[in-house]
Amino acid sequence: MRHLPRLSNFPSTRSFFLSSMKRKQRAVSPGLQQHKKRTMAHVTGPTISLNAREEQLKGLLVDVAKFIDQNPTSSTVSGDHDEKVKAEPVVLRWAGGWVRDKLLGIESNDIDTAINCMTGEAFALRLKEFCETPANCERHSVGKDDVGSLHKIARNPDKSKHLETTTTRLFDLDVDFVNLRRETYTEDSRNPQMEFGTAEEDALRRDATVNALFYNLNTGEVEDFTGGLRDMEAKLIRTPLEPLQTFTDDPLRVLRLVRFASRLGFTIDKAAEDVMADPRVLDALKLKISRERVGVELEKMLKGKNACISLRFIDKLGLYHTIFTDPARQNMPSPDISHWVTAYECLETLEKNKTPGSIYELLVASDEARRYAWNLATLTPWAQLPDDPPLKGGKLAPPLATQAAREGFKAPNKLSDIVTAAHRHRPKILELKEIVCTGQPTMNERDRFGMTIREWDSRGGNWRLQVLYAVLVDVEVRSGAEGVAVEAVLAEWQKFLDHLVELDVLDAPSMKRLVDGKILAKELGVRPGKWMSAALDVATAWQLRNPGATDYAGAVEEVRKRKDELGIQGI
Repeated sequence: MRHLPRLSNFPSTRSFFLSSMKRKQRAVSPGLQQHKKRTMAHVTGPTISLNAREEQLKGLLVDVAKFIDQNPTSSTVSGDHDEKVKAEPVVLRWAGGWVRDKLLGIESNDIDTAINCMTGEAFALRLKEFCETPANCERHSVGKDDVGSLHKIARNPDKSKHLETTTTRLFDLDVDFVNLRRETYTEDSRNPQMEFGTAEEDALRRDATVNALFYNLNTGEVEDFTGGLRDMEAKLIRTPLEPLQTFTDDPLRVLRLVRFASRLGFTIDKAAEDVMADPRVLDALKLKISRERVGVELEKMLKGKNACISLRFIDKLGLYHTIFTDPARQNMPSPDISHWVTAYECLETLEKNKTPGSIYELLVASDEARRYAWNLATLTPWAQLPDDPPLKGGKLAPPLATQAAREGFKAPNKLSDIVTAAHRHRPKILELKEIVCTGQPTMNERDRFGMTIREWDSRGGNWRLQVLYAVLVDVEVRSGAEGVAVEAVLAEWQKFLDHLVELDVLDAPSMKRLVDGKILAKELGVRPGKWMSAALDVATAWQLRNPGATDYAGAVEEVRKRKDELGIQGI
């Protein structure tokens, strides 16, 4: 990440001026009134260097705004949309994350366009109308594939979409259109009432000052109503309004601030940190936020480059038990997380120090596996709690770790299956590791190791991540709680994995069988039956004991010898 230059070194001169206080009075929230008492300074900051596509897009949008000003009504756009246009010139601003990232030297293909006096849908329809004139397209070099279809994203409060947005593809950029707005919250809901607002009101409703910057397309200036430029220079994540109000209005902002701080390498303002774990905020997080939305924020954290930093924030700020739980279960236990730090810091160390043949290199084989690995690292504290009693009929209850994942952050089925398998197979994983580390005679039984690995993989998938979970839990328990050196614990696991490499069983789940059920039944001269699955396992174990074999005759003979044990009749 490129460091943000000091403000005094930005290309344009800083200028400060008081924003107009003579605008018509609007009803504002108490927090907004407090903000107005603190400061009404509107800062124009550095200029932003646009790339060729952004310059082209800017020119097109500014001309569309002029076109609307000159033609306030349209013969092709329905009156329903024209009624949402306010009687003032159209001013366009690029908002939020795009501005932040450009100032940090990070290119972004996603641009949110805020409009002062009309809805995003109304503006997008006039944009489409403008581009239907060949002369306009020629002037802005708009090709037939440069303007995509318009898509209206409906309001969906549960997914943090509080206002309708219209999105399209322009010059290979993803562009959203939405009007400037202000929000009013009620005590029992994170879903605000929305109204047209000013740029300042729109800035104040945002989660962090660094996300509240605007790039004014009309003036070419960065506008700062909340101190975001100062906070970017200080690498600080701060809320535009008072933190307690910000988080109780929308407690999802707690997780969003954690995500932005970890992604950007910024610190979180102490005033915000002090209230993030306030019982009122945590209660609001459980009451107002859907667990799907919690999962979306967590996924964004864990798939980023700084996943470990996110978990450090969650740990430090006391957010663990609010995120990783089943909020609908009244008797959901709370695990001891006092040594959890050793697990996620261990994964960070393994990832940063991966080399050919290392623990991380052998167990984390893809970007998806990496994301799942970090999810597993969040759940290690649950491993030490006893399982729930069996369900009616004797079926095993889902492990608590699975419940915390599935209900706490709505983990997808694939991840939930891996969590369940990792928990249930951990004793067997530890058993095999002990066999290798103590040099027991059975350590060279290739069929034993290969068949066990195949079983792990068939019951939950991705056996390598199941082993990684066992590694992280072992580090948390033995290093965190018992004081054993992390290096000593990891040395044992490296020895175990090295032995699996030596046995050549890492790919046992994908090993192609020499004999299938059809061949086996034919060679034995019997009809298929219940015996088939166990017999195929016998044949596969024989193949693992004889890795160089290319003829299945030996495997068939092994099954024939054990026909009574397998219950095969008629041989």
